[in-house]
Amino acid sequence: MIHAILDHSVRPLAQLALRPSVRGAHHVPYSGPVILASNHLSFVDSVVIPLVLPRPVTFLAKAEYFEGHGVCGWLSRQFFVGMGHVPVHRGHGRAAWESVRVAQDVLAAGGALGIYPEGTRSLDGRLYRGRTGVARLALLTGAPVVPVALTGTQRVQPVGSRVPRPHQVTAQFGAPLDFSRYAGKHGKVPVLRAVTDEIVSAIGALSGQEYVNTYHPASAA
Repeated sequence: MIHAILDHSVRPLAQLALRPSVRGAHHVPYSGPVILASNHLSFVDSVVIPLVLPRPVTFLAKAEYFEGHGVCGWLSRQFFVGMGHVPVHRGHGRAAWESVRVAQDVLAAGGALGIYPEGTRSLDGRLYRGRTGVARLALLTGAPVVPVALTGTQRVQPVGSRVPRPHQVTAQFGAPLDFSRYAGKHGKVPVLRAVTDEIVSAIGALSGQEYVNTYHPASAA
């Protein structure tokens, strides 16, 4: 119900404000599990990707977005639920493994999972080293990974801005990456690093961003 209301109200407004240009959408399968691994420039990235595809896309969203109080908290919760996003508590140890489990459930059900390998949005527009969670998911589930490059979203909601502004955005999807050659090796750190680097490299080839071979300061561990 909520998803239908949002789809019929938010989608037309977002299309008008963002005027999205889409390239390579045919690389995204119409059904079945798929991991959409994207660069991350703005909060609105999680709106743009589902907006330009004909199938639902699930993102793991911070649990705080679902736990607010009052009218604003209710609106935030309804928006993220309506978008199909799933709440997770971020962190290390048990929280990190819980996120992996929830993501596996999405893929096991044949869903499309959106993920940002950098771990957080880039504040300077450069592409940072990826966290290995995306590789672990790909190897655990066997789901293909489609690299995604977004451009222009940082102008919709610049760093420090709370109110989005109209600006054209581009979403480019690359050919699916198959990591079946690494089946059963999800516990091997060098393999996870190699797979993650391949995914981020594919994203960079699409986005043209300058690559930084360190974790983004906001997500460094």
